[in-house]
Amino acid sequence: MSDTPPLLSPIEARIVGCLIEKEITLPDYYPLTLNSLTAACNQTTNRDPIMTLDESTVLRTAEALKTRGWVFQVTVVGGRVNKFRHNIRTKFVGLEKPTICLLSVLLLRGEQTLGELRQRTERLCAFPDLDSVEAELMKLVTYSEGPIVACLPAGPGRRVAQWAQLLTGEPGGLAPAQEIIHTAPMIAPAPANAEDQAWKQRMEMEIEILKAQLSRLKVKLGVED
Repeated sequence: MSDTPPLLSPIEARIVGCLIEKEITLPDYYPLTLNSLTAACNQTTNRDPIMTLDESTVLRTAEALKTRGWVFQVTVVGGRVNKFRHNIRTKFVGLEKPTICLLSVLLLRGEQTLGELRQRTERLCAFPDLDSVEAELMKLVTYSEGPIVACLPAGPGRRVAQWAQLLTGEPGGLAPAQEIIHTAPMIAPAPANAEDQAWKQRMEMEIEILKAQLSRLKVKLGVED
């Protein structure tokens, strides 16, 4: 396991994810009041795990996020209460809406497959196909300051590959270096039709994912090229 502490606790991740989600789905009510933010954190839909947080816990956690620049507390002109908004675009410069939406859903619902991510982001941002979802996830895997997301390969207990955010720490089941090194040769042979560009692009993307994960593991283990 990495000695680098997680950037966010589970409750902090829930707050950041909720603020991103509500900015898009409820723009008329964003930034969120403490009451609205608490209700968003405790939703029983589109959340995994389900949490039961009180306002004092949410306020204390939001204050901690504010001191580290993840959240801003704002006073709306004419308003009687303070409200909260996220600062994700400053924390991760260059991320655009589709990528931020995927990160939000990963923060709110844990490890997910490509198909689940495409379905669960529909109300935030529509993706035309799975390839477009994977392309955006790759921007998080290969983010310039370090990966924000990882791909968890299929294996025991995991029928298909899943994706997980890394802001709360490394997920269980991340492929060790040996497995990653030996994964690329296992890719299925090219189809008979050599002009199948869609297949070729998908395989190239899979290889880039593996390279990114291997690079991260090398940094963690202190292995130099």
